[in-house]
Amino acid sequence: MSIRMDTSCGVLLRELQHIWDEMGESEAEKDQMLVELERECLEVYRRKVAVASNAKARLHQSLAAKEAELAALVAAVGDLDLHSLPERRPSSLREQLALVTPLLEDLRMKREERVKQFGAIKAQIEKISGELSGYTDLNDKNAVTVDEHDLSLRKLNEYQLHLQSLQKEKSDRLHRVLESVNEVHCLCALLGVDFGETVSEVHPSLHEAGNTQCKNISNDTLVGLAQSIEKLKMEKKARIQKLKDTASSLFELWNLMDTPEEEMMPFGRITDILGSSESDIKDPGILSSEIIKQASEEVERLSKLKASRMKELVLKRRLELEEICRKAHLEPDMSTAPEKSIALIDSGIVDPSELLANIEAQIVKAKEEALSRKEIMDRIDKWLAACEEEKWLEDYNQDENRYSAGRGAHLGLKRAEKARITVTKIPAMVDNLMHRTRAWEEERDEYFLFDGVRLASILEDYVITRQQKEEERKRYRDQKKIQDLLLTEKEAIYGSKPSPKRTNGSKSNGVRAHGSSTATPRRLSVGSAASEMMTPRSLSGRQNGLFREPRRMTATPLNFVALMKEDTMSVSSMCASESVSPPSTCS
Repeated sequence: MSIRMDTSCGVLLRELQHIWDEMGESEAEKDQMLVELERECLEVYRRKVAVASNAKARLHQSLAAKEAELAALVAAVGDLDLHSLPERRPSSLREQLALVTPLLEDLRMKREERVKQFGAIKAQIEKISGELSGYTDLNDKNAVTVDEHDLSLRKLNEYQLHLQSLQKEKSDRLHRVLESVNEVHCLCALLGVDFGETVSEVHPSLHEAGNTQCKNISNDTLVGLAQSIEKLKMEKKARIQKLKDTASSLFELWNLMDTPEEEMMPFGRITDILGSSESDIKDPGILSSEIIKQASEEVERLSKLKASRMKELVLKRRLELEEICRKAHLEPDMSTAPEKSIALIDSGIVDPSELLANIEAQIVKAKEEALSRKEIMDRIDKWLAACEEEKWLEDYNQDENRYSAGRGAHLGLKRAEKARITVTKIPAMVDNLMHRTRAWEEERDEYFLFDGVRLASILEDYVITRQQKEEERKRYRDQKKIQDLLLTEKEAIYGSKPSPKRTNGSKSNGVRAHGSSTATPRRLSVGSAASEMMTPRSLSGRQNGLFREPRRMTATPLNFVALMKEDTMSVSSMCASESVSPPSTCS
Protein backbone atom coordinates (compact mmCIF):
# COMPACT_ATOMS: atom_id res chain seq x y z
CA MET A 1 0.00 0.00 0.00
CA SER A 2 2.92 2.36 0.86
CA ILE A 3 4.57 1.53 -2.50
CA ARG A 4 1.35 2.32 -4.24
CA MET A 5 1.13 5.60 -2.33
CA ASP A 6 4.76 6.41 -3.16
CA THR A 7 4.12 5.72 -6.80
CA SER A 8 0.98 7.79 -6.85
CA CYS A 9 2.63 10.69 -5.02
CA GLY A 10 5.71 10.53 -7.29
CA VAL A 11 3.59 10.56 -10.42
CA LEU A 12 1.61 13.48 -9.13
CA LEU A 13 4.79 15.31 -8.10
CA ARG A 14 6.39 14.82 -11.48
CA GLU A 15 3.24 15.93 -13.18
CA LEU A 16 3.20 19.02 -10.92
CA GLN A 17 6.84 19.82 -11.72
CA HIS A 18 6.10 19.44 -15.43
CA ILE A 19 3.22 21.85 -15.05
CA TRP A 20 5.41 24.27 -13.12
CA ASP A 21 8.06 23.99 -15.78
CA GLU A 22 5.62 24.78 -18.49
CA MET A 23 4.38 27.70 -16.47
CA GLY A 24 7.86 28.93 -15.88
CA GLU A 25 7.71 28.94 -12.10
CA SER A 26 10.91 29.76 -10.37
CA GLU A 27 12.73 27.35 -8.14
CA ALA A 28 11.93 29.40 -5.06
CA GLU A 29 8.26 29.33 -5.80
CA LYS A 30 8.48 25.59 -6.49
CA ASP A 31 10.19 24.99 -3.12
CA GLN A 32 7.66 27.13 -1.32
CA MET A 33 4.74 25.27 -2.86
CA LEU A 34 6.36 21.92 -2.01
CA VAL A 35 6.81 22.97 1.60
CA GLU A 36 3.15 23.98 1.75
CA LEU A 37 2.18 20.73 0.15
CA GLU A 38 4.26 18.77 2.67
CA ARG A 39 2.73 20.75 5.53
CA GLU A 40 -0.77 20.03 4.27
CA CYS A 41 0.05 16.34 3.98
CA LEU A 42 1.35 16.30 7.52
CA GLU A 43 -1.83 17.93 8.73
CA VAL A 44 -3.90 15.31 6.98
CA TYR A 45 -1.78 12.54 8.50
CA ARG A 46 -2.01 14.11 11.92
CA ARG A 47 -5.77 14.27 11.63
CA LYS A 48 -5.97 10.70 10.54
CA VAL A 49 -3.66 9.58 13.31
CA ALA A 50 -5.74 11.48 15.85
CA VAL A 51 -8.89 9.90 14.53
CA ALA A 52 -7.32 6.47 14.64
CA SER A 53 -6.01 7.10 18.13
CA ASN A 54 -9.44 8.15 19.29
CA ALA A 55 -10.96 5.06 17.73
CA LYS A 56 -8.38 2.90 19.41
CA ALA A 57 -9.01 4.57 22.74
CA ARG A 58 -12.72 4.08 22.32
CA LEU A 59 -12.14 0.43 21.50
CA HIS A 60 -9.94 0.09 24.58
CA GLN A 61 -12.53 1.87 26.70
CA SER A 62 -15.38 -0.24 25.32
CA LEU A 63 -13.41 -3.41 25.80
CA ALA A 64 -12.48 -2.43 29.34
CA ALA A 65 -16.06 -1.50 30.13
CA LYS A 66 -17.38 -4.72 28.72
CA GLU A 67 -14.77 -6.73 30.53
CA ALA A 68 -15.60 -4.91 33.76
CA GLU A 69 -19.30 -5.46 33.18
CA LEU A 70 -18.57 -9.08 32.37
CA ALA A 71 -16.62 -9.46 35.57
CA ALA A 72 -19.39 -7.77 37.55
CA LEU A 73 -22.03 -9.99 35.99
CA VAL A 74 -19.98 -13.06 36.62
CA ALA A 75 -19.56 -11.98 40.24
CA ALA A 76 -23.29 -11.23 40.56
CA VAL A 77 -24.65 -14.24 38.71
CA GLY A 78 -21.87 -16.45 39.97
CA ASP A 79 -22.36 -19.33 37.57
CA LEU A 80 -19.79 -18.48 34.81
CA ASP A 81 -16.20 -19.53 35.24
CA LEU A 82 -13.71 -17.05 33.83
CA HIS A 83 -11.24 -19.85 33.39
CA SER A 84 -13.54 -21.29 30.76
CA LEU A 85 -12.58 -18.42 28.44
CA PRO A 86 -9.87 -19.13 25.80
CA GLU A 87 -6.41 -18.89 27.26
CA ARG A 88 -5.02 -17.24 24.08
CA ARG A 89 -6.64 -13.93 23.69
CA PRO A 90 -6.87 -12.29 20.24
CA SER A 91 -4.30 -9.52 19.44
CA SER A 92 -6.69 -6.94 18.00
CA LEU A 93 -9.13 -5.00 20.03
CA ARG A 94 -12.03 -5.66 17.70
CA GLU A 95 -11.51 -9.42 17.98
CA GLN A 96 -11.44 -9.12 21.74
CA LEU A 97 -14.67 -7.15 21.61
CA ALA A 98 -16.20 -9.73 19.32
CA LEU A 99 -15.31 -12.43 21.86
CA VAL A 100 -16.56 -10.59 24.95
CA THR A 101 -19.80 -9.21 23.53
CA PRO A 102 -21.73 -12.57 23.21
CA LEU A 103 -20.71 -13.59 26.70
CA LEU A 104 -21.82 -10.24 28.02
CA GLU A 105 -25.19 -10.48 26.27
CA ASP A 106 -25.73 -13.97 27.65
CA LEU A 107 -24.91 -12.84 31.18
CA ARG A 108 -27.20 -9.84 30.81
CA MET A 109 -30.09 -12.16 29.90
CA LYS A 110 -29.30 -14.41 32.85
CA ARG A 111 -29.12 -11.38 35.11
CA GLU A 112 -32.56 -10.25 33.97
CA GLU A 113 -33.95 -13.72 34.58
CA ARG A 114 -32.33 -13.82 38.02
CA VAL A 115 -33.66 -10.37 38.86
CA LYS A 116 -37.17 -11.56 37.96
CA GLN A 117 -36.73 -14.70 40.05
CA PHE A 118 -35.39 -12.75 42.99
CA GLY A 119 -38.15 -10.19 42.60
CA ALA A 120 -40.89 -12.84 42.56
CA ILE A 121 -39.48 -14.70 45.55
CA LYS A 122 -38.84 -11.52 47.48
CA ALA A 123 -42.32 -10.28 46.67
CA GLN A 124 -43.80 -13.50 48.08
CA ILE A 125 -41.56 -13.26 51.12
CA GLU A 126 -42.64 -9.69 51.79
CA LYS A 127 -46.28 -10.58 51.16
CA ILE A 128 -46.25 -13.53 53.58
CA SER A 129 -44.24 -11.53 56.11
CA GLY A 130 -46.86 -8.83 55.85
CA GLU A 131 -49.64 -11.39 56.38
CA LEU A 132 -47.86 -12.81 59.41
CA SER A 133 -47.24 -9.39 60.88
CA GLY A 134 -50.63 -8.00 59.93
CA TYR A 135 -49.33 -5.24 57.62
CA THR A 136 -50.76 -5.83 54.14
CA ASP A 137 -49.26 -2.62 52.65
CA LEU A 138 -46.05 -4.53 52.04
CA ASN A 139 -47.72 -6.61 49.36
CA ASP A 140 -47.11 -4.06 46.57
CA LYS A 141 -44.84 -5.71 44.02
CA ASN A 142 -43.58 -2.33 42.69
CA ALA A 143 -42.02 -1.62 46.03
CA VAL A 144 -39.87 -4.76 45.89
CA THR A 145 -36.16 -3.98 45.55
CA VAL A 146 -33.59 -6.54 44.44
CA ASP A 147 -29.90 -6.36 45.18
CA GLU A 148 -28.35 -6.92 41.74
CA HIS A 149 -24.87 -7.28 43.15
CA ASP A 150 -25.62 -10.75 44.44
CA LEU A 151 -27.79 -12.82 42.12
CA SER A 152 -26.05 -16.12 42.67
CA LEU A 153 -27.77 -19.46 42.93
CA ARG A 154 -26.61 -19.70 46.51
CA LYS A 155 -28.45 -16.48 47.38
CA LEU A 156 -31.45 -17.64 45.38
CA ASN A 157 -31.55 -20.90 47.34
CA GLU A 158 -31.37 -18.95 50.59
CA TYR A 159 -34.38 -16.88 49.54
CA GLN A 160 -36.24 -20.01 48.48
CA LEU A 161 -35.57 -21.72 51.83
CA HIS A 162 -36.70 -18.59 53.64
CA LEU A 163 -39.83 -18.51 51.50
CA GLN A 164 -40.57 -22.16 52.24
CA SER A 165 -40.16 -21.51 55.96
CA LEU A 166 -42.58 -18.58 55.75
CA GLN A 167 -45.05 -20.63 53.72
CA LYS A 168 -44.96 -23.40 56.34
CA GLU A 169 -45.47 -20.89 59.12
CA LYS A 170 -48.33 -19.36 57.16
CA SER A 171 -49.91 -22.78 56.67
CA ASP A 172 -49.56 -23.56 60.39
CA ARG A 173 -51.03 -20.21 61.36
CA LEU A 174 -53.87 -20.57 58.90
CA HIS A 175 -54.61 -24.00 60.36
CA ARG A 176 -54.59 -22.55 63.88
CA VAL A 177 -56.79 -19.66 62.82
CA LEU A 178 -59.30 -21.99 61.15
CA GLU A 179 -59.33 -24.26 64.21
CA SER A 180 -59.90 -21.28 66.48
CA VAL A 181 -62.64 -19.95 64.20
CA ASN A 182 -64.34 -23.38 64.21
CA GLU A 183 -64.12 -23.52 68.01
CA VAL A 184 -65.60 -20.03 68.25
CA HIS A 185 -68.37 -21.15 65.89
CA CYS A 186 -69.18 -24.20 68.04
CA LEU A 187 -69.19 -22.14 71.24
CA CYS A 188 -71.36 -19.46 69.65
CA ALA A 189 -73.80 -22.12 68.44
CA LEU A 190 -73.88 -23.65 71.92
CA LEU A 191 -74.42 -20.29 73.63
CA GLY A 192 -76.74 -18.88 70.98
CA VAL A 193 -74.35 -15.96 70.30
CA ASP A 194 -73.92 -14.25 66.90
CA PHE A 195 -70.85 -15.85 65.34
CA GLY A 196 -70.28 -13.14 62.72
CA GLU A 197 -70.31 -10.35 65.24
CA THR A 198 -67.97 -12.25 67.56
CA VAL A 199 -65.25 -12.96 64.98
CA SER A 200 -65.64 -9.57 63.30
CA GLU A 201 -64.58 -7.96 66.55
CA VAL A 202 -61.28 -9.84 66.17
CA HIS A 203 -60.84 -9.17 62.43
CA PRO A 204 -63.42 -8.60 59.65
CA SER A 205 -61.72 -11.08 57.29
CA LEU A 206 -62.56 -13.98 59.61
CA HIS A 207 -66.26 -13.70 58.76
CA GLU A 208 -65.79 -13.32 55.01
CA ALA A 209 -66.95 -16.35 53.06
CA GLY A 210 -64.79 -17.70 50.27
CA ASN A 211 -61.08 -18.33 49.97
CA THR A 212 -59.52 -19.27 53.27
CA GLN A 213 -56.24 -17.73 52.13
CA CYS A 214 -57.79 -14.30 52.65
CA LYS A 215 -58.07 -14.85 56.41
CA ASN A 216 -55.91 -12.65 58.58
CA ILE A 217 -53.30 -14.81 60.29
CA SER A 218 -51.35 -12.26 62.28
CA ASN A 219 -50.34 -12.71 65.90
CA ASP A 220 -52.93 -10.15 66.92
CA THR A 221 -55.63 -12.25 65.26
CA LEU A 222 -54.51 -15.40 67.03
CA VAL A 223 -54.39 -13.58 70.37
CA GLY A 224 -57.81 -12.08 69.74
CA LEU A 225 -59.28 -15.47 68.86
CA ALA A 226 -57.70 -17.03 71.97
CA GLN A 227 -59.21 -14.28 74.12
CA SER A 228 -62.61 -14.73 72.50
CA ILE A 229 -62.46 -18.49 73.05
CA GLU A 230 -61.49 -18.03 76.69
CA LYS A 231 -64.29 -15.53 77.18
CA LEU A 232 -66.82 -17.87 75.55
CA LYS A 233 -65.60 -20.81 77.64
CA MET A 234 -66.01 -18.83 80.83
CA GLU A 235 -69.48 -17.82 79.71
CA LYS A 236 -70.22 -21.44 78.86
CA LYS A 237 -69.08 -22.61 82.30
CA ALA A 238 -71.14 -19.92 84.04
CA ARG A 239 -74.24 -20.76 82.00
CA ILE A 240 -73.83 -24.49 82.61
CA GLN A 241 -73.66 -23.90 86.34
CA LYS A 242 -76.64 -21.57 86.20
CA LEU A 243 -78.63 -24.02 84.09
CA LYS A 244 -77.71 -26.92 86.38
CA ASP A 245 -78.84 -24.94 89.42
CA THR A 246 -82.06 -24.07 87.62
CA ALA A 247 -82.58 -27.70 86.56
CA SER A 248 -81.98 -28.86 90.16
CA SER A 249 -84.55 -26.36 91.38
CA LEU A 250 -86.96 -27.62 88.72
CA PHE A 251 -86.48 -31.22 89.86
CA GLU A 252 -87.06 -30.27 93.49
CA LEU A 253 -90.19 -28.32 92.65
CA TRP A 254 -91.48 -31.07 90.36
CA ASN A 255 -90.92 -33.69 93.07
CA LEU A 256 -92.56 -31.49 95.69
CA MET A 257 -95.67 -30.83 93.66
CA ASP A 258 -95.90 -34.15 91.78
CA THR A 259 -95.76 -32.41 88.41
CA PRO A 260 -97.13 -34.61 85.58
CA GLU A 261 -94.84 -35.85 82.82
CA GLU A 262 -96.44 -33.73 80.10
CA GLU A 263 -95.46 -30.54 81.94
CA MET A 264 -91.87 -31.72 82.36
CA MET A 265 -91.34 -32.85 78.75
CA PRO A 266 -90.63 -29.34 77.30
CA PHE A 267 -87.67 -29.08 79.68
CA GLY A 268 -86.15 -32.46 78.85
CA ARG A 269 -83.13 -30.87 77.13
CA ILE A 270 -82.43 -28.82 80.24
CA THR A 271 -82.71 -31.65 82.72
CA ASP A 272 -80.46 -33.87 80.61
CA ILE A 273 -77.42 -31.72 81.40
CA LEU A 274 -77.58 -32.55 85.12
CA GLY A 275 -75.80 -35.86 84.63
CA SER A 276 -73.58 -34.62 81.80
CA SER A 277 -70.04 -33.33 82.02
CA GLU A 278 -69.03 -30.01 80.50
CA SER A 279 -67.41 -31.68 77.49
CA ASP A 280 -70.56 -33.75 76.76
CA ILE A 281 -72.84 -30.70 76.42
CA LYS A 282 -72.83 -30.05 72.65
CA ASP A 283 -76.49 -29.55 71.75
CA PRO A 284 -76.67 -26.27 69.76
CA GLY A 285 -78.54 -23.53 71.58
CA ILE A 286 -78.86 -25.48 74.82
CA LEU A 287 -76.99 -22.73 76.71
CA SER A 288 -78.68 -19.80 74.99
CA SER A 289 -80.09 -16.93 77.00
CA GLU A 290 -83.59 -17.83 75.82
CA ILE A 291 -83.34 -21.38 77.20
CA ILE A 292 -82.00 -20.16 80.54
CA LYS A 293 -84.67 -17.47 80.69
CA GLN A 294 -87.36 -20.02 79.90
CA ALA A 295 -86.14 -22.33 82.67
CA SER A 296 -85.85 -19.47 85.15
CA GLU A 297 -89.40 -18.37 84.37
CA GLU A 298 -90.62 -21.92 84.96
CA VAL A 299 -88.82 -22.01 88.31
CA GLU A 300 -90.39 -18.68 89.23
CA ARG A 301 -93.83 -19.93 88.23
CA LEU A 302 -93.44 -23.14 90.21
CA SER A 303 -92.10 -21.18 93.18
CA LYS A 304 -95.24 -19.04 93.20
CA LEU A 305 -97.36 -22.18 92.92
CA LYS A 306 -95.29 -23.72 95.69
CA ALA A 307 -96.04 -20.74 97.94
CA SER A 308 -99.77 -21.24 97.44
CA ARG A 309 -99.45 -24.96 98.26
CA MET A 310 -96.93 -24.57 101.03
CA LYS A 311 -99.12 -26.06 103.76
CA GLU A 312 -99.72 -29.17 101.66
CA LEU A 313 -96.02 -29.43 100.84
CA VAL A 314 -95.01 -29.04 104.48
CA LEU A 315 -97.34 -31.85 105.52
CA LYS A 316 -96.13 -34.02 102.63
CA ARG A 317 -92.48 -33.58 103.55
CA ARG A 318 -93.29 -34.14 107.24
CA LEU A 319 -94.96 -37.45 106.38
CA GLU A 320 -91.90 -38.36 104.36
CA LEU A 321 -89.72 -37.56 107.38
CA GLU A 322 -91.92 -39.68 109.65
CA GLU A 323 -91.78 -42.57 107.19
CA ILE A 324 -87.98 -42.42 107.10
CA CYS A 325 -87.86 -42.30 110.90
CA ARG A 326 -90.35 -45.15 111.17
CA LYS A 327 -88.28 -47.40 108.92
CA ALA A 328 -85.13 -46.50 110.83
CA HIS A 329 -86.93 -46.66 114.24
CA LEU A 330 -85.96 -43.05 114.96
CA GLU A 331 -87.92 -40.42 116.82
CA PRO A 332 -88.83 -37.54 114.44
CA ASP A 333 -88.20 -33.99 115.57
CA MET A 334 -91.40 -32.81 117.26
CA SER A 335 -90.67 -29.16 116.48
CA THR A 336 -92.12 -29.76 113.00
CA ALA A 337 -95.00 -32.03 114.02
CA PRO A 338 -98.00 -31.72 111.65
CA GLU A 339 -100.30 -30.02 114.18
CA LYS A 340 -97.60 -27.62 115.27
CA SER A 341 -96.53 -26.85 111.68
CA ILE A 342 -100.10 -26.09 110.60
CA ALA A 343 -100.60 -23.87 113.63
CA LEU A 344 -97.37 -21.95 112.86
CA ILE A 345 -98.33 -21.48 109.21
CA ASP A 346 -101.84 -20.33 110.02
CA SER A 347 -100.62 -17.89 112.66
CA GLY A 348 -98.01 -16.41 110.30
CA ILE A 349 -95.29 -16.62 112.94
CA VAL A 350 -93.00 -18.70 110.73
CA ASP A 351 -92.37 -18.36 107.02
CA PRO A 352 -93.58 -21.59 105.33
CA SER A 353 -90.45 -21.66 103.18
CA GLU A 354 -88.25 -21.64 106.28
CA LEU A 355 -90.37 -24.36 107.85
CA LEU A 356 -90.11 -26.46 104.69
CA ALA A 357 -86.36 -25.90 104.58
CA ASN A 358 -86.16 -27.00 108.22
CA ILE A 359 -88.05 -30.19 107.41
CA GLU A 360 -85.80 -30.78 104.40
CA ALA A 361 -82.76 -30.45 106.64
CA GLN A 362 -84.34 -32.91 109.10
CA ILE A 363 -84.95 -35.34 106.22
CA VAL A 364 -81.32 -35.11 105.15
CA LYS A 365 -80.18 -35.62 108.75
CA ALA A 366 -82.56 -38.56 109.20
CA LYS A 367 -81.28 -40.20 106.00
CA GLU A 368 -77.68 -39.76 107.11
CA GLU A 369 -78.44 -41.18 110.55
CA ALA A 370 -80.40 -44.07 109.02
CA LEU A 371 -77.41 -44.81 106.82
CA SER A 372 -75.06 -44.80 109.81
CA ARG A 373 -77.47 -47.14 111.70
CA LYS A 374 -78.00 -49.52 108.79
CA GLU A 375 -75.47 -52.14 109.87
CA ILE A 376 -76.87 -52.30 113.41
CA MET A 377 -80.47 -52.25 112.15
CA ASP A 378 -79.75 -55.21 109.88
CA ARG A 379 -78.42 -57.14 112.88
CA ILE A 380 -81.50 -56.12 114.90
CA ASP A 381 -83.70 -57.55 112.14
CA LYS A 382 -81.77 -60.82 112.25
CA TRP A 383 -82.09 -60.90 116.03
CA LEU A 384 -85.85 -60.26 115.89
CA ALA A 385 -86.27 -62.95 113.26
CA ALA A 386 -84.39 -65.35 115.53
CA CYS A 387 -86.67 -64.39 118.43
CA GLU A 388 -89.72 -65.09 116.29
CA GLU A 389 -88.28 -68.49 115.46
CA GLU A 390 -87.68 -69.10 119.16
CA LYS A 391 -91.30 -68.26 119.99
CA TRP A 392 -92.55 -70.52 117.22
CA LEU A 393 -90.28 -73.30 118.48
CA GLU A 394 -91.73 -72.96 122.01
CA ASP A 395 -95.26 -73.24 120.65
CA TYR A 396 -94.22 -76.14 118.47
CA ASN A 397 -92.61 -78.03 121.37
CA GLN A 398 -95.86 -77.74 123.38
CA ASP A 399 -97.86 -79.32 120.59
CA GLU A 400 -98.55 -82.97 121.49
CA ASN A 401 -99.37 -83.83 117.89
CA ARG A 402 -96.14 -82.52 116.37
CA TYR A 403 -94.91 -86.05 115.65
CA SER A 404 -98.17 -87.19 114.07
CA ALA A 405 -98.17 -88.56 110.56
CA GLY A 406 -100.46 -85.82 109.28
CA ARG A 407 -99.90 -83.74 106.17
CA GLY A 408 -97.09 -81.19 106.54
CA ALA A 409 -95.63 -82.69 109.71
CA HIS A 410 -92.23 -83.20 108.05
CA LEU A 411 -92.15 -79.50 107.15
CA GLY A 412 -92.68 -78.62 110.80
CA LEU A 413 -89.84 -80.96 111.78
CA LYS A 414 -87.49 -79.33 109.27
CA ARG A 415 -88.40 -75.86 110.42
CA ALA A 416 -88.00 -76.91 114.06
CA GLU A 417 -84.50 -78.19 113.31
CA LYS A 418 -83.53 -74.91 111.63
CA ALA A 419 -85.18 -72.95 114.44
CA ARG A 420 -83.11 -74.83 117.09
CA ILE A 421 -79.91 -73.93 115.20
CA THR A 422 -81.03 -70.31 114.97
CA VAL A 423 -81.95 -70.15 118.67
CA THR A 424 -78.50 -71.36 119.66
CA LYS A 425 -77.05 -68.34 117.87
CA ILE A 426 -79.19 -65.78 119.73
CA PRO A 427 -76.74 -65.18 122.64
CA ALA A 428 -73.89 -64.55 120.18
CA MET A 429 -76.17 -62.27 118.15
CA VAL A 430 -77.08 -60.26 121.23
CA ASP A 431 -73.47 -60.06 122.38
CA ASN A 432 -72.26 -58.91 118.97
CA LEU A 433 -75.12 -56.43 118.71
CA MET A 434 -74.31 -55.05 122.15
CA HIS A 435 -70.64 -54.66 121.20
CA ARG A 436 -71.45 -52.83 117.95
CA THR A 437 -74.02 -50.63 119.63
CA ARG A 438 -71.57 -49.49 122.29
CA ALA A 439 -68.90 -48.88 119.63
CA TRP A 440 -71.41 -46.78 117.69
CA GLU A 441 -72.28 -44.78 120.81
CA GLU A 442 -68.63 -44.20 121.68
CA GLU A 443 -67.84 -43.08 118.15
CA ARG A 444 -70.68 -40.55 118.02
CA ASP A 445 -70.90 -39.74 121.73
CA GLU A 446 -74.66 -40.32 121.80
CA TYR A 447 -77.13 -43.10 122.62
CA PHE A 448 -78.38 -45.48 119.94
CA LEU A 449 -82.16 -45.14 120.36
CA PHE A 450 -84.68 -47.61 119.03
CA ASP A 451 -88.15 -46.03 118.94
CA GLY A 452 -87.03 -43.60 121.63
CA VAL A 453 -85.53 -46.24 123.91
CA ARG A 454 -81.80 -46.86 124.24
CA LEU A 455 -80.96 -50.09 122.45
CA ALA A 456 -78.24 -51.01 124.96
CA SER A 457 -80.84 -50.92 127.75
CA ILE A 458 -83.21 -53.07 125.69
CA LEU A 459 -80.44 -55.60 125.11
CA GLU A 460 -79.51 -55.64 128.80
CA ASP A 461 -83.16 -56.18 129.77
CA TYR A 462 -83.44 -58.90 127.17
CA VAL A 463 -80.40 -60.68 128.60
CA ILE A 464 -81.79 -60.40 132.15
CA THR A 465 -85.24 -61.54 131.05
CA ARG A 466 -83.77 -64.46 129.16
CA GLN A 467 -81.77 -65.49 132.21
CA GLN A 468 -84.93 -65.24 134.34
CA LYS A 469 -86.80 -67.33 131.83
CA GLU A 470 -84.09 -69.98 131.90
CA GLU A 471 -84.21 -69.97 135.70
CA GLU A 472 -88.00 -70.23 135.59
CA ARG A 473 -87.76 -73.20 133.28
CA LYS A 474 -85.27 -74.85 135.60
CA ARG A 475 -87.49 -74.23 138.62
CA TYR A 476 -90.47 -75.55 136.73
CA ARG A 477 -88.58 -78.74 135.91
CA ASP A 478 -87.58 -79.13 139.55
CA GLN A 479 -91.18 -78.46 140.67
CA LYS A 480 -92.42 -80.96 138.10
CA LYS A 481 -90.11 -83.59 139.52
CA ILE A 482 -91.42 -82.94 143.06
CA GLN A 483 -95.01 -83.03 141.84
CA ASP A 484 -94.42 -86.26 139.96
CA LEU A 485 -92.80 -87.70 143.08
CA LEU A 486 -95.83 -86.79 145.23
CA LEU A 487 -98.20 -88.24 142.68
CA THR A 488 -96.15 -91.43 142.58
CA GLU A 489 -96.30 -91.73 146.36
CA LYS A 490 -100.04 -91.09 146.35
CA GLU A 491 -100.58 -93.73 143.68
CA ALA A 492 -98.47 -96.14 145.65
CA ILE A 493 -100.65 -95.57 148.73
CA TYR A 494 -104.14 -95.16 147.26
CA GLY A 495 -103.78 -96.44 143.73
CA SER A 496 -104.04 -94.54 140.49
CA LYS A 497 -107.11 -92.41 139.83
CA PRO A 498 -107.86 -89.92 137.06
CA SER A 499 -107.66 -86.34 138.25
CA PRO A 500 -110.75 -84.30 137.41
CA LYS A 501 -108.76 -81.05 137.81
CA ARG A 502 -106.08 -82.12 135.30
CA THR A 503 -108.77 -83.36 132.92
CA ASN A 504 -110.58 -80.04 133.15
CA GLY A 505 -107.35 -78.15 132.74
CA SER A 506 -106.47 -80.04 129.60
CA LYS A 507 -109.89 -79.30 128.13
CA SER A 508 -109.65 -75.61 128.84
CA ASN A 509 -106.53 -75.16 126.73
CA GLY A 510 -107.09 -73.43 123.40
CA VAL A 511 -105.78 -74.24 119.96
CA ARG A 512 -102.23 -73.21 119.14
CA ALA A 513 -101.24 -71.07 116.26
CA HIS A 514 -100.35 -74.08 114.18
CA GLY A 515 -103.72 -75.77 114.79
CA SER A 516 -102.80 -78.38 117.43
CA SER A 517 -104.39 -78.71 120.88
CA THR A 518 -101.80 -78.39 123.67
CA ALA A 519 -101.85 -79.23 127.38
CA THR A 520 -99.74 -76.48 128.94
CA PRO A 521 -98.72 -77.04 132.56
CA ARG A 522 -100.40 -74.68 135.01
CA ARG A 523 -97.16 -73.25 136.37
CA LEU A 524 -96.00 -72.22 132.87
CA SER A 525 -99.34 -70.66 132.00
CA VAL A 526 -99.31 -68.69 135.22
CA GLY A 527 -95.78 -67.37 134.61
CA SER A 528 -96.21 -66.67 130.88
CA ALA A 529 -96.84 -62.96 131.41
CA ALA A 530 -93.72 -62.61 133.51
CA SER A 531 -91.56 -64.58 131.11
CA GLU A 532 -92.30 -62.43 128.03
CA MET A 533 -89.04 -61.58 126.30
CA MET A 534 -88.28 -57.85 126.09
CA THR A 535 -87.34 -57.15 122.42
CA PRO A 536 -87.44 -53.96 120.35
CA ARG A 537 -90.40 -55.29 118.42
CA SER A 538 -92.42 -55.89 121.58
CA LEU A 539 -91.63 -52.37 122.72
CA SER A 540 -92.41 -50.71 119.40
CA GLY A 541 -96.02 -51.87 119.56
CA ARG A 542 -96.62 -50.20 122.90
CA GLN A 543 -96.82 -46.58 123.90
CA ASN A 544 -93.34 -45.16 124.13
CA GLY A 545 -94.26 -43.10 127.19
CA LEU A 546 -94.48 -46.20 129.28
CA PHE A 547 -90.90 -47.21 128.47
CA ARG A 548 -88.83 -44.09 128.81
CA GLU A 549 -86.94 -45.83 131.62
CA PRO A 550 -85.78 -49.19 130.25
CA ARG A 551 -85.18 -50.66 133.70
CA ARG A 552 -88.89 -50.45 134.45
CA MET A 553 -89.59 -52.92 131.64
CA THR A 554 -87.94 -55.80 133.46
CA ALA A 555 -90.45 -58.47 134.37
CA THR A 556 -90.81 -59.26 138.13
CA PRO A 557 -89.80 -62.87 138.95
CA LEU A 558 -92.53 -65.14 140.27
CA ASN A 559 -92.60 -66.32 143.87
CA PHE A 560 -91.97 -69.94 143.09
CA VAL A 561 -91.73 -70.88 146.79
CA ALA A 562 -95.31 -69.76 147.42
CA LEU A 563 -96.47 -71.56 144.30
CA MET A 564 -94.73 -74.75 145.36
CA LYS A 565 -96.32 -74.53 148.81
CA GLU A 566 -99.72 -74.00 147.23
CA ASP A 567 -99.29 -77.06 145.03
CA THR A 568 -98.05 -79.15 147.94
CA MET A 569 -100.99 -78.15 150.11
CA SER A 570 -103.47 -78.87 147.31
CA VAL A 571 -101.98 -82.31 146.77
CA SER A 572 -101.92 -83.07 150.52
CA SER A 573 -105.52 -81.99 150.99
CA MET A 574 -106.57 -84.09 148.04
CA CYS A 575 -104.82 -87.09 149.48
CA ALA A 576 -106.35 -86.52 152.93
CA SER A 577 -109.85 -86.28 151.49
CA GLU A 578 -109.35 -89.42 149.57
CA SER A 579 -108.10 -91.24 152.67
CA VAL A 580 -111.20 -90.24 154.66
CA SER A 581 -113.70 -91.16 152.01
CA PRO A 582 -112.22 -93.50 149.47
CA PRO A 583 -114.02 -93.76 146.14
CA SER A 584 -116.62 -96.40 145.67
CA THR A 585 -114.68 -97.95 142.84
CA CYS A 586 -111.98 -99.00 145.33
CA SER A 587 -114.25 -100.66 147.83
